[in-house]
Amino acid sequence: MRPHTIRRTASAAALLLAGGVLAGISQPAAHAATTPTAVTVNARAGLATMPATGLGINDAIWDQELGTNAVADLLKSAGVTMRRYPGGSYADIYHWADHTAPGGYVAPNTDFDSFMAGVRRTGATPMIIANYGTGTAAEAAGWVRHANITKGYGVKYWTVGNENYGNGHYGSAWEADNRPDKSPRQYASEVVAYADAMKAVDPSIKVGAVLTIPAGWPDAIVAEGDAGSWNQVVLSIAGSKIDFVDLHWYPGGNSAADAMSKTEHLTDALYIVRQQIARYAGAGSERIGISLTETNVGVGQNTQPGALFLADTYASLLANGVFTVQWWNVHNGIGNVSTVAGQTDYGDFGILSSGNCTADGATCQPALNTPFAPYHGLAMMHAFARPGDQFIRAATGNPLVTAHAVRKADGDVNVLLLNKDPDNAHDVTIGYSGFAPAAGAVTVHTYTNGASAVSTAQAGSATSQTLPPYSLTVVRARNSRPVAGLPVAPGQPTASGVTDRSATISWPAATAGAHPIAKYEVHRQHGAVTEQLGETPGTSFTVHNLRPGSRYTVNVVARDTAGNVSWASPPLSFTTGTPAQSTCTVRFGYTTDWSSGYVATVDITNTGTRALTGWTLTYEWPTAWQQMNGGWNANWTETGRTVKITNLESNATLAAAGGTVNVGFVGGYSGPNVTPTVFTLNGTVCTTL
Repeated sequence: MRPHTIRRTASAAALLLAGGVLAGISQPAAHAATTPTAVTVNARAGLATMPATGLGINDAIWDQELGTNAVADLLKSAGVTMRRYPGGSYADIYHWADHTAPGGYVAPNTDFDSFMAGVRRTGATPMIIANYGTGTAAEAAGWVRHANITKGYGVKYWTVGNENYGNGHYGSAWEADNRPDKSPRQYASEVVAYADAMKAVDPSIKVGAVLTIPAGWPDAIVAEGDAGSWNQVVLSIAGSKIDFVDLHWYPGGNSAADAMSKTEHLTDALYIVRQQIARYAGAGSERIGISLTETNVGVGQNTQPGALFLADTYASLLANGVFTVQWWNVHNGIGNVSTVAGQTDYGDFGILSSGNCTADGATCQPALNTPFAPYHGLAMMHAFARPGDQFIRAATGNPLVTAHAVRKADGDVNVLLLNKDPDNAHDVTIGYSGFAPAAGAVTVHTYTNGASAVSTAQAGSATSQTLPPYSLTVVRARNSRPVAGLPVAPGQPTASGVTDRSATISWPAATAGAHPIAKYEVHRQHGAVTEQLGETPGTSFTVHNLRPGSRYTVNVVARDTAGNVSWASPPLSFTTGTPAQSTCTVRFGYTTDWSSGYVATVDITNTGTRALTGWTLTYEWPTAWQQMNGGWNANWTETGRTVKITNLESNATLAAAGGTVNVGFVGGYSGPNVTPTVFTLNGTVCTTL
């Protein structure tokens, strides 16, 4: 059963909730069973700033606890800053004016005004899903008028529909859509109409469109009659009218360990989405933000894998500039019961217990509103990063230990450490670059397997900690150096004149602190390590000796005449091209794609002045989850990420000035399918068309 079916299957019986008190399990002591893991934190490698809307959650109109003070207060305590309504696929059958959802269950006291009362009590920002499936642009505009003109709620974020690619156009239908034309073209055209109508009422609102996430069905599929994939068509038509795109991500997993490992896909998924926005959404597309409004773990929804997955997913996405991440959901009801790492998992996609039982009455959840492990994972994110904190690079060499970090306004650094080993504690040593921690014990927040709450204590040091098995730990490292008088970080850098080997980086000038600005330094990120690419007294610098077809993320820092260094600028990411002139060209094209595999063709052309007798083309897969599953018209071999294609006897010669051979293969992927861009023919880097 697909995740959307599980999380939205809700009846009145399944949502009969019983009151109670919180319950928890004490965590036994554990001892480190491995050699210390080295954690690297680099304050020079700046990432995105924590947004005010970062920590989000979903509310559903079939949840009778939606508008209660008890829930609002629990969400506030966990640090929730955005709440989404009226809940997943129900949004496409919900009519706000009469508070009905024909074909679905609507719980008492879940109308829009009740939701907004809860939002205000939580201190959160609302996000509303306008009904696309059975609604109209006029109905959505009326909702904006009621919310912002009549009631003065000031609701800023409005998404047009929910998972509307699931309307049957690609074969699978779970999302309501009463329009005869269910194509992405029709959806995009309606998004334009919705945006125009809604912004005519309140021009200050932001309107979002639904996209598919890379490697998530039906990403990359082109249905009959369509000009491209869902994302391509929607962005091409509606790109000029929208302010953000909306993604959902349910990566699944065969085991708890496999499910938690899926977070490594997120950076590449966002890279592809941003490429699509830049390519298809037209001029000014850099203004378009990204929200991820539904996610949940594939195994262990109520237990420690859920907490670890939540924290890792939120931190990864927010560090990469997503403006909100939202868990599915507050309450959901009991599902398939199992035992995960010694704890009972109720298969419930909610962060709070619904207090209900299985159909046979054999297993019941804990009392109503008892927090499950992901709730505490959210609370740990609140302890870790607050609005305005800047994410900075952190990394480890141990696949069972994950690290994230933020730098705070007072110069302190928070480090989030995840031990994904269910059996062993792990000692860690933390090294810092661009930051000097104060000596002595530090404040440590910890959430352990089976615990009923986050614990806080003075323990260890900023450079040494022991992580309990299956735990989340936040270390507050105090800054040993004053921040007063430092130069203010330079503004957002931009790239121009990007070629295969060079790029010009420009940035707004920094504001001087106690001393004049002496120079700026441009640093490239290599994971949690930085490399200084150069320095200049001006606000522009051309970087040379870059690698063709490579992704670069850089920051700029200002250094004053006293040697003081500013915080890192916001990050700039760009990708170099291939040579404008070469003795060969390569055209890589997809023939068909089914969201986990594809058929591709490669045209190899000799543009040089001499014929090639015998040829070898090589390229590298950008990720570890891509592969070649057999090819034709050449000899294909794959070693690790390297693919080598050599000629057959029948096509060994490529004539000068245009000799071409066409080869093809079947590819597979289990994560975002990043297209290879650098191809080398007989040792020469080709121009990629």
